[in-house]
Amino acid sequence: MLALVASGCTSRVGEDAERELPYEQSAGPAGEVPPELEEFYAQTLTWEKCADYATGEFDSQPLADPAVECTRLSVPLDYADPSGETIRIGVLRRSAGDESERIGSLMVNPGGPGVAGLSTAASLAAENEDLADRFDFVGFDPRGVGSSEPTISCVTGEERDADRADDSELDASPAGVARAEQENRDYAANCEQRTEFGSDMLANLGTRDVVKDMDVLRSALGDEKLNYVGFSYGTRIGSTYAETFPDSVRAMVLDGAVDPNKDPVEEVVAQGKGFQEAFDDFVTWCLDQQDCPFTSASSANADYQSLVRPLAESPIDVGDGRPLSYEDATTGTVQALYSEQLWDHLQTGLNELRQHRGDTLMMLADLYLERSTDGEYTTTQDAFVAIRCVDDPRVTDPAKVAEVNERYKAAAPFLDDGNPPSTARDSCAFWPVPNTGQPHLPQVEGVPPILVISTTGDPATPYQAGVSLAKALNGALLTFEATQHTVFLQGNPCVDEAGTDYLTDGTLPSEGTRCQP
Repeated sequence: MLALVASGCTSRVGEDAERELPYEQSAGPAGEVPPELEEFYAQTLTWEKCADYATGEFDSQPLADPAVECTRLSVPLDYADPSGETIRIGVLRRSAGDESERIGSLMVNPGGPGVAGLSTAASLAAENEDLADRFDFVGFDPRGVGSSEPTISCVTGEERDADRADDSELDASPAGVARAEQENRDYAANCEQRTEFGSDMLANLGTRDVVKDMDVLRSALGDEKLNYVGFSYGTRIGSTYAETFPDSVRAMVLDGAVDPNKDPVEEVVAQGKGFQEAFDDFVTWCLDQQDCPFTSASSANADYQSLVRPLAESPIDVGDGRPLSYEDATTGTVQALYSEQLWDHLQTGLNELRQHRGDTLMMLADLYLERSTDGEYTTTQDAFVAIRCVDDPRVTDPAKVAEVNERYKAAAPFLDDGNPPSTARDSCAFWPVPNTGQPHLPQVEGVPPILVISTTGDPATPYQAGVSLAKALNGALLTFEATQHTVFLQGNPCVDEAGTDYLTDGTLPSEGTRCQP
């Protein structure tokens, strides 16, 4: 059973929530505090309305909820130099509904890497009353992301639109490879030049530093121990936090696991296999529907490519001067494979291609890439690249790049464009700072039991990764039998009850527990 951890100070959130915004709150320091960082762990937070923290149409509605409040947390740019430059982390809180039963804060991260977390916490709290009665739901935008200051900045909206419309990366000829690598060099250089603090920011943007920000936030909120829910890449944040601060963990739910010990190349290939399996499930479903664009399961890969491959030479105009490219069509397809709820849209989009229309697939691609109707993008795509480039070793050998691309095409034949595997190195090969992470088994001796949730048909983080993570963390595994990416707090009673019981009183599900839709 888990001990209920009280705050380290007398000022309580339930009382503060009745104050008129903005207001100041000093709740830390709490729990373990590194001596050289005490001023950060003990900082006063100024809580205010969240509307000004919205960075686009994707989060404007949840951040307009009067039940939430926001602040910015000051942290060192470089934890090796805490007296140097500081940056600020955007934070949202929705206070526990039942102050008398309140356990503490529940920090939430939606994954990515690089997805902003404020709106996720606001939405999950509003939709999960039982858990929201016991915890303050807390979301944060990781350093460089969303409402945090400064943000990673590599390309403009117009530049990203132009890149999406250009399918030249399919060209595996020497000239095509040279052109692709020059674009990737330029992208890396732009990230350094356009981001405040330049290479210093890029060097301290990874998971190593995000978990240190989380520990500062834990203390500043007044929590002696961390309660955490991490989805997808957020599971890597969770396992890294557990390794870095093992004595500061109370409870963690990690859903949609990233295996921290898996080589990044093997992880990419495994993900390709996962998306192929999700595509196969979609095809099986589609063949039972009216007007399915496939003739049979055995020919579905070829049928799909016959629909999307012509876009590389003849993109479809979807209005406003925007062409649906091959890249956009496959991106939209991948977006739909994350959840069975989007399969209807994917079927519609593929049928539209037969009518020389591309509206639905473009809508799905825009959803994946977080493009708003005004042509602006969130920070997610730039942050995804920047974090990945410092979290993992780079592949710099062109022969190895070709091998990886060939293996990916074999693992996901529905995405095989018919061209030879390219040897073009990605932006990480030209990144201006070294990586700060390596795949390894986390050392988590003394950490309380952690609950890992893994979905059998998860396309993005395959099921076996969850099995491996639970074993690595000496935790418990809960299996969900479905085809989708992550499930906790999304309305499945079996999963939600198991996770809620664990977070509130430490009760883990029985070994071998499986849930169904």
